Amino acid sequence: MDDVVLLSVLHEAVDAIVVALRDHDDWGLSGGRDGQYVSDLVADKAVLTVFKRHGIQVLSEESGLVGEGDGSLIAVVDPLDGSTNASRPLPWFATSLCVVDDAGARAAVVHDHPAGVRYDALRGGGARLDGALLPCREPVELADAIVGVNGLPPRNPGWAQYRALGAAALDLCAVADGRLDAYVDYDHEAHGGWDYLGGMLVCQEVGVTVGDAFGRALVTTEHAARRTPVAAVGALFDDLIAARRDIS
Repeated sequence: MDDVVLLSVLHEAVDAIVVALRDHDDWGLSGGRDGQYVSDLVADKAVLTVFKRHGIQVLSEESGLVGEGDGSLIAVVDPLDGSTNASRPLPWFATSLCVVDDAGARAAVVHDHPAGVRYDALRGGGARLDGALLPCREPVELADAIVGVNGLPPRNPGWAQYRALGAAALDLCAVADGRLDAYVDYDHEAHGGWDYLGGMLVCQEVGVTVGDAFGRALVTTEHAARRTPVAAVGALFDDLIAARRDIS
């Protein structure tokens, strides 16, 4: 499957979720696993239907590894990232899809549901916001940085301000488009690949470095795997990695 077709499948999958949630009115807990909402399951059902039709295996936060295939292409899926926000309602939640192959993250789409805007990216092909190419990010000094975080920072490592918004995929996209200058996960083993891979590729395609705070590979298709992502440009990335490791 070539890149253009693959990206079109991702957009088709997101469109299916948008339709499924359009008239959805139960934003409460599902009664299944801890922290799972009915909306997570509605979105998951919609996205799985599309990937099954196209013969692509899926690693979903909600349903694990689904579908038949040789593993050469796996769509890593968070049907609704920030579903707690959605249940409140706080306008910061998204669908995040990223197809990985043996070379890493290949194609991604992140859809911001409240804003109705969409990011996409292809490995080596740049990143876009609603079809418009995003420019490469310029470096920012730590003292001037507005940093998105997950969890509670135990102290200020020297940044200007921080924000805890509650949806890693959108937080990373906000780094890519310049609304935030960096992102640091301060929680302990909180994020599966579905949380960050889509936003990671969007960031990478505009020159943002994204890495695990403890040096592990971020691209993983193991449902139980957890990582600690950090994202920034240039020396700011090194500063934040060092600060994050210092409190581990």
